[in-house]
Amino acid sequence: MKTVLVKEVMVSLEDYATVSENATLFDAVTALDEAQKQFDQSRYRHRAILVYNDKKEIVGKLSQMDLLRALEPSYQFVDLERLSRFGYSLDYLQSVAKTSFWDKPLHDICKKTTTLIVKDFMHTPKQGEYIVEDATLGEAIHQLIIGKHHSLLVTKGEDIVGILRLTDVFAYVYNEMKACEIK
Repeated sequence: MKTVLVKEVMVSLEDYATVSENATLFDAVTALDEAQKQFDQSRYRHRAILVYNDKKEIVGKLSQMDLLRALEPSYQFVDLERLSRFGYSLDYLQSVAKTSFWDKPLHDICKKTTTLIVKDFMHTPKQGEYIVEDATLGEAIHQLIIGKHHSLLVTKGEDIVGILRLTDVFAYVYNEMKACEIK
């Protein structure tokens, strides 16, 4: 079996949704929608937006979860994942994070998304969330699993050139499995 490199499976930066860190959440959702329309329809759809700074360098990622959390400020103060590790029940965690926003109709959502800025809600990647384009797919899978990441930013030298998504890695592995002759 041939060695597969990250650059063979990744989505290049040109094909991914990007937005400035100073953009609004509405701008980010619009960029995601536009990138979806242009993207290869045989592949999994994008679930995040890459964020660049004034120098056009990728400095963060805005996921669908980040976008939804941004709409209700009280989510910013409760780390449910951390609390769940201490054995708190789901009922208790839901009561701690109880919000009134989601009880109301979503008609004000448009106005709200035009006032919230991407850099206030984006995720800034940590050291383990980068991988070089010439790394093997095996190395990438290891890094995805160990770090529990949904994606890795792909680098070439100092530049980010793409994103390796767990969905694309899974699709590649699945297609390899399907191609096997099982007797």
